[in-house]
Amino acid sequence: MSDTMDIQEILKYLPQRYPILMIDKIVSLVKGKSIVAIKNVTINEPYFPGHFPPDKPIMPGVFILESMAQATGILALHANKAHNRERFLYLFAGVDNARFKRPVVPGDQLRIEGEVIKVKRDIWKCKVNAKVDNEIVCEAELMGAGRIV
Repeated sequence: MSDTMDIQEILKYLPQRYPILMIDKIVSLVKGKSIVAIKNVTINEPYFPGHFPPDKPIMPGVFILESMAQATGILALHANKAHNRERFLYLFAGVDNARFKRPVVPGDQLRIEGEVIKVKRDIWKCKVNAKVDNEIVCEAELMGAGRIV
């Protein structure tokens, strides 16, 4: 069974808020297995004025990775009832084999596809890619860890 989430449901899982919240919608979520998330990239993003000349705005790679990490965070938290506990956070713990294939610009829609590779206790490793118009713009293996803080 595949679930979806709107922004109100996403806010129940992620502690990030504007301007760092990087997920707009979940279009598919298979508990403990996979996720497909959407990030709409607009010219109003706060990083565009400072990232390259104004006539050539490009989404920073670190924010592409952050959007991928937030998607996998939702995937892990959705499968773990502990996310409802006070002070429980899912933290970005590592990135391997990241590759950027082409720039992401205002008007693009990132489609983030993540799949669980391995779970050991509260440490998750996922294979993730971000696509624009069905073309991979970034791919990586991401790790995250659940923690009480």
